[in-house]
Amino acid sequence: MMFCGPSAGPDRFGTPILRVSEVSGLICDLLDDARLHEIWVRGEVTNYKDHTSGHRYFSLGERNGRSSALINCVMWRTYASGLGFTPKDGMDILARGSVEVYEPHGRYQLIVREMHPAGLGERHLMVERWKQELDAEGLFAPERRRPLPAFPHRIGVVTSSTGAAMQDILSVISRRYPAEVVLSPTVVQGEGAHTEIAEAIRRIDRLVDVIIVGRGGGSFEDLFPFNHPDVVRAVARCQTPVISAVGHEVDTALCDFAADLRAPTPSAAAERAVPDRVEVLRELSGHRERMGALLLHRLAAAGSEVEDLRARMHPRRLERRVHERMQRLAEHEDLLRRSALARVQRKRSALAEVRAGLAGKNPLAILDRGYCIVESGGEIARSAGDLRPGDRVVLRMKDGRCRAVIEEITYDEDL
Repeated sequence: MMFCGPSAGPDRFGTPILRVSEVSGLICDLLDDARLHEIWVRGEVTNYKDHTSGHRYFSLGERNGRSSALINCVMWRTYASGLGFTPKDGMDILARGSVEVYEPHGRYQLIVREMHPAGLGERHLMVERWKQELDAEGLFAPERRRPLPAFPHRIGVVTSSTGAAMQDILSVISRRYPAEVVLSPTVVQGEGAHTEIAEAIRRIDRLVDVIIVGRGGGSFEDLFPFNHPDVVRAVARCQTPVISAVGHEVDTALCDFAADLRAPTPSAAAERAVPDRVEVLRELSGHRERMGALLLHRLAAAGSEVEDLRARMHPRRLERRVHERMQRLAEHEDLLRRSALARVQRKRSALAEVRAGLAGKNPLAILDRGYCIVESGGEIARSAGDLRPGDRVVLRMKDGRCRAVIEEITYDEDL
């Protein structure tokens, strides 16, 4: 919006006074209503002017009894270049666009992006409605699309038996790849054509490896049957992968969105359906060369390995290697034996030391030297003080025991 400054302010009665730019801005705000954007308008063309710049200026009018209505329209060169007809005053048309305001002149107008004669325009609207419905059913989901077979044996074609599309497909396939072509004939335009096309698709489904559905170029009316929901659903439900090839590259039909692949022309569809045998043969030749080189390399490596084994398995060399292994084994045995004997000797010496130590600590060892052990009441008497005259004692010697009675006890002087 453009504002040239603050409001002029209220008059002496308190009524707000707006600047022209403010009024224009308010109109812009009101025209931002979504109901005035991307709308279809039907009316009669008046004041049509094809400007040298490529823009189209005209008005759309409507007469209703004594009253009439008129809206200014402009179609910029970018959109006008795609028009398939030349509008004329008095022509009944359907136009799609958005209502905007041209602020410098304070004039609202319809910016037209698409335009068709009224009857044809209604069919365009019908196709748009079908497209939304079919899309809501999930028939256009990208994840539904399947890959085409790499080397098909039978190609099914749904088209007119007398049309140029069939001849183009046969010419391409016969040149590229030796596949069988099966025609499921149908009319491709006119009243009721959609019913025959859908039936032709169902008739050939599962009998071939891939199906081409299409026809040559034509007007929107000629291609209209391929927009019909019956045809789109037949394509979507097909268990065989489908290539849609309706019209020329610039043409689009709803069955294109449901097919597994869309080709710009029937000839292009045939090229996509089968591989190029020249490329296949070239690729096979390359594989053959690589496999041959790999085989020769492996044979050479195997030959070298055999020669090496043969050299190593020579009787004299083998005998020498056996003797070397036996010599090494004998050396290892001697080393292990010496190691084992040294370890046993160390263990014996350690055991002898332990045995000597234990013998030295054996209280019975002193009996061999003429000593005895005095036991009184089952206890060893360690001191003369442990005994009394008249006590019966046991004298334990190295080779037996004897009993005695203590008659007298004499203590050493240092006690």
